[in-house]
Amino acid sequence: MPRASIPGTPTTPGTLAVPGAPATPDTPALGGSRWNTFPAAGTTLTAREFFTATEPLLQGIIDDNALTSADIAVLDGQIRATLALGTRETSLPLHLGPDSASAARELGAQAETIGRELASWSTEALERLLTDPVPLPAGPLVVRSHCYGHLLTPPAADLLLGRRGGPVSMQLYNEWLHQLVLLRDALLPFTNWQGVPLLITPTGLRHTEPARDAFLTELLVRQIRHTSIVAFARNVVTGSSGPAGYGFEAGGGTALPAVLDQPPLTAPRHLLTWRPDPSVGEVATYVAELQDYYAAPRTLVEDLPPVTTASGSLAARPVTTPVIEGTRTARIEVTHEGTTAHVDLGQALRGHRFAHRESPAAADASGTADAWSTLRAPGLVWTQGGDATVDATAQEDLVVLALLGRLYPENLTLRPADHSAERPAARTTTDDTGPGRLTLLVDPAEAH
Repeated sequence: MPRASIPGTPTTPGTLAVPGAPATPDTPALGGSRWNTFPAAGTTLTAREFFTATEPLLQGIIDDNALTSADIAVLDGQIRATLALGTRETSLPLHLGPDSASAARELGAQAETIGRELASWSTEALERLLTDPVPLPAGPLVVRSHCYGHLLTPPAADLLLGRRGGPVSMQLYNEWLHQLVLLRDALLPFTNWQGVPLLITPTGLRHTEPARDAFLTELLVRQIRHTSIVAFARNVVTGSSGPAGYGFEAGGGTALPAVLDQPPLTAPRHLLTWRPDPSVGEVATYVAELQDYYAAPRTLVEDLPPVTTASGSLAARPVTTPVIEGTRTARIEVTHEGTTAHVDLGQALRGHRFAHRESPAAADASGTADAWSTLRAPGLVWTQGGDATVDATAQEDLVVLALLGRLYPENLTLRPADHSAERPAARTTTDDTGPGRLTLLVDPAEAH
């Protein structure tokens, strides 16, 4: 085996054991080829719980290689290099720059944040296991792990393959490192990654590999689609695939875009948030009412009633439909003075992903449109008569999101208001017959 690469995929899974759990006739002891005793049918663990369950592999490395506290720095450098971006040893060769797609930037930031935290857990675990070892009643660990291609730093290669190491230490480390890489990648779609219930099988997280390969391939070679992020997240939580959609629900919670409980101006465009909900039972995918928004009917902003007085405060809440054949839709219901308007949540989230962002220093548009009239308009609102602004200042975040679902999502800008500047009181038209820009004006982020 080359010094520069690490094996990472065992071919003979054993019955696997959570550290510290007492051995019973139905729970084989740790040791031999068993590094945990996850139920054969699978279970769910959080990131920290799964990390703890991998500690017998670290213990096996310490025991087989007679590691001391002086060796911790070498293995700390290795895991940090593997989980970081831009290193020779990186397991995620994602190159980011100012022109990178927004989804790649968000997922790259996630990779760096999660990777640093997992590396910190690893160093703490090594220090603790040197003095408080995990018992291995069934004898020393010997786990077969074929080469997966993770690169070693030169000091780690020397430690694990040279000075005191050998095939046993190398393969134990290979399996542990690969499980940590799979853990990092499984958590990438989620803002609150530490609370996500990950499906675990007797081979740890290796059941996610086919879905992970498809997810990372799309991330690395093209602008990844939101539906692909959702599909991977669903596989991580449920172990199954399903229809393409913008979110999903599974036993115990829902995974929907983060903007549902964050200000639209600053919320991530592409990441999901796991929201625990004990009432959720069956698995279902959230799908948009219109798959092709180009075909949706449209209303010209110039045809809306002119702005005379402000709409006032609007109230909004999400409403879901029943599950039909594994899918469901959802709407944002907005009410004003006893009247209700509905906006498809899928289209609203699409509008949030597509909308440009601008600073408050940008020039005001030539005309304004009323928020309530916009929400009540049939189809999607757009303009061909010059730029126009929809004023959503002082409105709650869910109302802003509903407006993003009512405005045609191309050439749409989300901009914080500059309250020191005067905004035009009435909409004007121009002689331009081409499509103009729509700007949705919202409160600055610091106002939340």
